[in-house]
Amino acid sequence: MIFAEWKPIDELVEKLKAHKKVLLVGCATCVAECAAGGEKEVETLAPLLSMALKKQGCSVEIITATLEKQCEFEFVEELIEKGHDVDAVMSLACGIGVQAMADLFDPIPVYPGVNTSALTIREEAGLWAGRCAACGDCVLGETFGLCPIARCAKSLLNGPCGGTRGNGKCEVSEDTDCIWNLIVERGDERGQLDSLAEVKKSKNWSNSRHGGPKRVIREDLR
Repeated sequence: MIFAEWKPIDELVEKLKAHKKVLLVGCATCVAECAAGGEKEVETLAPLLSMALKKQGCSVEIITATLEKQCEFEFVEELIEKGHDVDAVMSLACGIGVQAMADLFDPIPVYPGVNTSALTIREEAGLWAGRCAACGDCVLGETFGLCPIARCAKSLLNGPCGGTRGNGKCEVSEDTDCIWNLIVERGDERGQLDSLAEVKKSKNWSNSRHGGPKRVIREDLR
């Protein structure tokens, strides 16, 4: 899922203090799962912002709402009537949701309330780990389901670097497993270690961030 965290309150207040009425909007999907932007977080953040704004002598009315999704225009359209008289919107969705809101609320300014940081998996309560870089050319079929792009500090595709420690940890941190060590171990357990010695074609990076914004078209769904 997409992981995000609240921006510092001071940064949010700085954006909102010049406004009179603000719509604070949560998203009930990814950011709710990581406890950054769901309905609970919206109702927690709203009074915190109000108090911080009052301390600076700013009178700002904050109204709240939470959508099932902010990354789909059909859901965002539900808010247009509720937000027709606000002069700013603050979105607690990921960066995709913020942009969808900004498109539909234009020219009303839409501010991000969170920082979007990674595509993650929840390993345990309160711990999320980045597992995908959305690189556009997935190699998980060749690396036994372990991603060297997102989980190697150097995104290496040809095995571990010289900084790999003897205990299977990354040179960047003792708390980080060398993903290539894990790939080799898994390949060995499956009796498929020899496949890692095969010369593979160069990775196609053109479908990642090359050539500007990516557009994905499925003609069968149009």
